[in-house]
Amino acid sequence: MIKQQFTLDIKAALELGEGQFIEFKESADKSLAREMVAFANASGGLVYLGITDSGRLKGIETTNKLKSQIQDIARNCDPSIIINLVERNNILAIEVSEGKNKPYSCSTGFFMRMGANSQKMTRNEILSLAIKSGKVRFDEQICTNFNWKDFDDEKFTYYLKLSGISYNLPKEELLRNLRVLTDEGFTNAGVLYFAREPYKYIISSKIRCIHFNDNERIDILDKKEVDRGVIGNIEFAINYLRELIPVRYEIKDIKRKEFPEYPVEAYREAIVNAIIHFDYFLGDTIAIEKLKNSIIINNKGELLFPETDFGKRSEARNRLLVDLLARTDFMEKAGTGIKRVKNACNDNGNKVNFHFTDAFWITIHSNKNDTDNDTDNDTGRSQKILNLIKNDGKITVNKLAGKLNVSKSTVLREIKELKENGKLERIGNEKGGHWEIINNDQI
Repeated sequence: MIKQQFTLDIKAALELGEGQFIEFKESADKSLAREMVAFANASGGLVYLGITDSGRLKGIETTNKLKSQIQDIARNCDPSIIINLVERNNILAIEVSEGKNKPYSCSTGFFMRMGANSQKMTRNEILSLAIKSGKVRFDEQICTNFNWKDFDDEKFTYYLKLSGISYNLPKEELLRNLRVLTDEGFTNAGVLYFAREPYKYIISSKIRCIHFNDNERIDILDKKEVDRGVIGNIEFAINYLRELIPVRYEIKDIKRKEFPEYPVEAYREAIVNAIIHFDYFLGDTIAIEKLKNSIIINNKGELLFPETDFGKRSEARNRLLVDLLARTDFMEKAGTGIKRVKNACNDNGNKVNFHFTDAFWITIHSNKNDTDNDTDNDTGRSQKILNLIKNDGKITVNKLAGKLNVSKSTVLREIKELKENGKLERIGNEKGGHWEIINNDQI
């Protein structure tokens, strides 16, 4: 779909002039294929035949032969471009939609629409566009210099166990069934999963875990960098954070309940997401950071779709990595990881933020408060809760947490203490009931 529809409004197009979505041409000359390709590689656009570069209406004789000639030009692009022709007042408008099979080229090369110009693309720009459009995927590329002496049978056996695959076929046949081995050779996905030292072949195979003593990334307490393959890196990162995260225990009626500062389900999913969606072309390293009051997981690689679709749409940068991991318990269902991160954080009283630049950042904030060990502040918070309940006896725990800017678990702890101290009572069930304050005159 063209960003702006001017096919039936020549006046509007003339007022705007040439730009990102509009090109004027007097006739169907040699450069027409270039303009079509440039619009298809960008966001689409309109080529008006019969208008000079300066915006003067000249008109053009529209014949069936001309229309056929233009369609042939579009078909001869690689891949073919679908266009729509609209005639109005001796002007012929050629609609070019954003291409679904980028990158497109013509006989003179690859072009991209940039402002009012169609510029020839460099090798790196063509490669970048091919990668973003999924035409070139790192994990499916062949590792031409892989030495089979570096194949790790223990990793392979462990993976088969995790995925529930019986080792009752020859290794080569199993690798072919998993699509990590082809007639051309061993894929990068195979290296990332089953090489003894993936870093020998793929510079971005490592994962870096850092423990900071502050929130400014200045005081480093510990730093580990490992190269254990996809499965090993995931397991290491999860265990690294698990050992650093405090868990509060509560024993009641012989049963022990755990209240972690961060939910393992959330940072586990975030780690998995970072590793399988990482842009391994960049040659960088995945970073897992434990700060004083947050966990930050950084996945280098732009979103493959508009940010407005985040959380509603899933698109795998590395389809083979995803397919292999989806056979194990590390992935319940492809495309649902972000939702599980949000749900786990919500249930555990943690705030989570998603930030997008040339990378994808997931920040999980601690559910602890600076006032957790401050008796005076705790007392003040309890009083605020009573005041809010006095104004609204049906206020929910979630609303209390929002008004006080604390976690749900903190509010529940305060309410429990208020009940035990005989200051608060719950009448009825959670949905239809209400709060009742004891000794209301003291508030």
